[in-house]
Amino acid sequence: MKETVIQVEDATVRFNIASQKIDNIKEYFVKFFKGQLHFREFLALKNISLEIKRGEAWGIVGRNGAGKSTLLRLICGVIAPTTGSVRVNGNISPILELGAGFDPELTAGENIYLQGALLGHSRAFMQEHYDEIVEFSELAEFMDMPIKNYSTGMQARMAFSVATVVKPEILIIDEALSVGDAAFQRKCASRIQKMLQGNVTLLFVSHSNTMVEQLCEKALWLRKGEVVMTGSAKEICAAYTEHYK
Repeated sequence: MKETVIQVEDATVRFNIASQKIDNIKEYFVKFFKGQLHFREFLALKNISLEIKRGEAWGIVGRNGAGKSTLLRLICGVIAPTTGSVRVNGNISPILELGAGFDPELTAGENIYLQGALLGHSRAFMQEHYDEIVEFSELAEFMDMPIKNYSTGMQARMAFSVATVVKPEILIIDEALSVGDAAFQRKCASRIQKMLQGNVTLLFVSHSNTMVEQLCEKALWLRKGEVVMTGSAKEICAAYTEHYK
């Protein structure tokens, strides 16, 4: 029996959203100390349960605001559940959003070492794999350019190249491949498929049902923070497409 690597049990994430516009930090604190701040409760996720076994590839589908990215952040430990629990058994290599972990003022080459440090790699390790990262990203002529001048597609190339320089135990991708060109998407998909053959666990968020079906064997459909269906990727993508015809 395969080992469970991600266990989400009855998890709810609640955010408090200010019910009035506050223009500056001074006004915020004045209202805070006067007890004049008013918030409304927003449930980003509602009683989510999910069990993922080692080596499985899961896609997460849903419209904008469905809670997909919130679920990934919950699993990565970026946020904690308001209620419920999340347990992860394995090292995570996440690509959560474009630009996350990058210092816009540093060059792309410098950001390789920064990203590596955030993923727990030593400088010596990143130096050893530097040429491999640059070669896969196909950005050799732009390594001395500040990352703030990169397009979203170039940032996606860099983020993916660093995150997958070694085989992670759990790879989490949030829409990062959607901004790349078609040839680079195919290149990334090929690398992911090789990783899956090596028992890597994948959690993949995308608005592209084609990519979900190509990379994932199972899928979860979220709507307004709640689970609509789980099942095979083909079944879920078909139901999702039919619902929003």
